[in-house]
Amino acid sequence: MVLIKTQRDTLLAPLQSVSGIVEKRHTLPILSNVLLEKKGDKLTLLATDIEIQITTSTTGAAGDGDGAVTVAARKLQDILRSLPESAEVSLILEDKRLQVRAGKSRFSLQTLPPDDFPRMALSDGDLKSFTVTQKQFRHLLAQTQFSMAAQDVRYYLNGLLLLVDGSELRAVATDGHRLAYASMPLENAPAALREPGAARQELILPRKTVLELNRLLSDSDEPLSIEMAPNQIRFQFGHINLVSKLIDGKFPDYERVIPATLKNIVPLNRAALLQSMVRAAILTNEKFRGVRLVLSTGSLKIMAANAEQEEAQEEIEVEYNGDPLDVGFNVGYLLDVLNNTSVESVEWGFNDANSSALLSIPGNDRFKYVVMPMRI
Repeated sequence: MVLIKTQRDTLLAPLQSVSGIVEKRHTLPILSNVLLEKKGDKLTLLATDIEIQITTSTTGAAGDGDGAVTVAARKLQDILRSLPESAEVSLILEDKRLQVRAGKSRFSLQTLPPDDFPRMALSDGDLKSFTVTQKQFRHLLAQTQFSMAAQDVRYYLNGLLLLVDGSELRAVATDGHRLAYASMPLENAPAALREPGAARQELILPRKTVLELNRLLSDSDEPLSIEMAPNQIRFQFGHINLVSKLIDGKFPDYERVIPATLKNIVPLNRAALLQSMVRAAILTNEKFRGVRLVLSTGSLKIMAANAEQEEAQEEIEVEYNGDPLDVGFNVGYLLDVLNNTSVESVEWGFNDANSSALLSIPGNDRFKYVVMPMRI
C-alpha cells in the first residue's frame, strides 16, 4: 500500500519540527519513533517523550487511502535529508515494514503498531489562556533561558519560571549562581487574570520544553496561543501544537535575589566589554573560568590568569569616579548575558566585592541579570 507520495520537503519540514524531542535510545523503543497519520491529503506527525508532545500537520500527501504507521524518526529524517531537494518520495507499507523510495533509492525500515504509540492526555477544565506574538515570547526566552540549571539536584532549577501577574508576563531562570529576569506586557490578558485580587499564575517549564520552543518559534508577529492548566501547558503556533508537563516544585523567591539598592552604577559599552571579556577568557583557568574586574576612576581592568601562570589584561575607559573595586566573576556568566542582549550599553550596579552584582539595560526595568561574585 502506497501510504504517502509527496515531495521530499513536504515531508521533511514537518518531520524536523517534531523530531527534536525524540531520544535516539529510549527504554520504550516506540518513543524513538514518529507517528505518521494520513487522512485524505492531510498528513499529521506526532512525537513524544512522555513529558513533551509535539504535533504538526501538512497537506499535499497523495497515496492509496488512509492509514497510520510509526517509524524511527531520526532514520527517516536522515534519509530524507540525504535525498535531492526536488525528489518525489513514496512511503510504502508492506508486512510491518516501511519502504522509502525516491528515484532509484530504496530503504526498508522497521515499524511498530500505531495503536501502541503513547499520547499525552490533554487537560481540560480550568484552562487559562492568552495570546502573544511568536517574536515577543521568543525574545523573552532568549533573555532568560541561558541561566537555567542543566542537571541540578534541585530539579525545579532545571527549568524556567513563567509567571502571569495581571497584565504582565514574566520569565525567570536561575542556577543558584546567577539569575535572569525579563518581563513583557500582556495587552490582551483575559479578564480572569486581570481582576483585582486574581492569583498570580506561576508555573515551571522544563528545560527541554524551553529549548524546543526556542528552536521552533519564529521571529515573526504570527500569533502564539498559550493555554495553562494546573499540571500542563499547551503552545499552539502555525501548524504546531506543543503540550508539555510542568515541573512540580517551588521556585526560589527571585524578588529577594534582585538587589533593592545599589551604591554604585557604571555605564558600559556592551560590544567593547564583550570583546574584552572574550579575549581575557582565553587565558582563564578551564575549570573555574574566573576573571578579576578592577574598577577605579575612569578605568575598568579585566584580568585573567591560569595554572600555567599565563596572564591576560584588558582595559576599558569608563565614566566612573566612585569607590575602587576589585571583584571576581565567572567569565562564562558574563559572556552569556552580553551575548544574549543586543543593546548598545549596559549598566553594572554593585554594593561591594562580596555582594551580588546587577547588570541591567539603561532606561529599561524589564530586564535584570544578577550574578554572584567568586573568590579568585
